[in-house]
Amino acid sequence: MAIIEITVIPLGTATTSVSKYVAACHKVLKEEKDIKYQLTPMSTVLEGDLDRVLEVAKKLHQVPFQEGAQRVATTMKIDDRRDKTNTMEGKIASVKSKL
Repeated sequence: MAIIEITVIPLGTATTSVSKYVAACHKVLKEEKDIKYQLTPMSTVLEGDLDRVLEVAKKLHQVPFQEGAQRVATTMKIDDRRDKTNTMEGKIASVKSKL
């Protein structure tokens, strides 16, 4: 199971606000039943099979273009652990257990 942090940034829009684009991305995520996701203040975290998560990341990259943006910069960080099950909750619980 992979965890990906993704940030999709539309460039050259009429406003500095990006919340409309984030909301449009999350509408796409709601349709992806096999992908778990979490909105954070600076990005979105996806969890699922690596191939599926990358497929969904590509869809998210396309969203600002569909909303009228002419340029999009997308960054991703991938945590793909193979020695044991990797989940968003598990990563957070691991840190909390050490506090």
